[in-house]
Amino acid sequence: SLITQNPPAPAVSPLQEILRSNKYLNSQSQPVSLAIKKRTPLNENAIFYIIAGLLFFFGIVKSVYSRYFSTLFRVFFNSSLRQSQLTDQLMQAKLPSLFFNLLFLLSASLYVYFLLQKISFHDNELNWALLLVCLLAFAVVYGGKFIAVKFFGWITGFNNEADTYIFIVFLINKIIGICLLPVLIVLAFSDVGIVKVMITVSFILIGLMLLFRFIRSYGLLQHRLRINRFHFILYIFSFELLPLAIIYKAVELFIMKKL
Repeated sequence: SLITQNPPAPAVSPLQEILRSNKYLNSQSQPVSLAIKKRTPLNENAIFYIIAGLLFFFGIVKSVYSRYFSTLFRVFFNSSLRQSQLTDQLMQAKLPSLFFNLLFLLSASLYVYFLLQKISFHDNELNWALLLVCLLAFAVVYGGKFIAVKFFGWITGFNNEADTYIFIVFLINKIIGICLLPVLIVLAFSDVGIVKVMITVSFILIGLMLLFRFIRSYGLLQHRLRINRFHFILYIFSFELLPLAIIYKAVELFIMKKL
């Protein structure tokens, strides 16, 4: 009878023995290849320096005019504005008022820029033309509103009422400009999910601020001017909300034609 002998088992190296005996190393399965995607780094340095400069500007203004800053919030939370002494202090402080109005202009322009960038264009690259258009749009809207209210106050003889209305408008604008600073940081450097949540929160915040401004304006001026509620609401939609919506849409269409 023939005696069959099994061939000798191949020698196993110490490294192979370690790989086989280690349960955390999957060395016996079929290898799998993973697709490699090329990483495209985002150039966010310009946005970082712009926001850092804005925060630095706010820090300097707040430190230099700390008394004006605290008085600003005291008058804001005083719903009736009966503390005329504090109100007069704010109205007479022209230079800090100018700086805080400039802060609102920059913050609001950046906010609208991020809204257009995240919602309409889905682009993370800095668009200087879009940012400049937003800045000019806000400057034209509020500069024109200031001149128009002053002019009609002078024509009708209600100069004090016009100054009161302008004071309320720019008081709320200053608070909005300060509150938008943390919103800008989140919109600039956060993920898409967090950005969507922050946009919703910012819409609610700004809406409440504007509603508070309209109620405050109507409460102070209705006894002096005898304004009808319907006429006041018509004014709000015609001269407050509609121009902002038109400017937003015009900027969007203008930039889309340029792209």
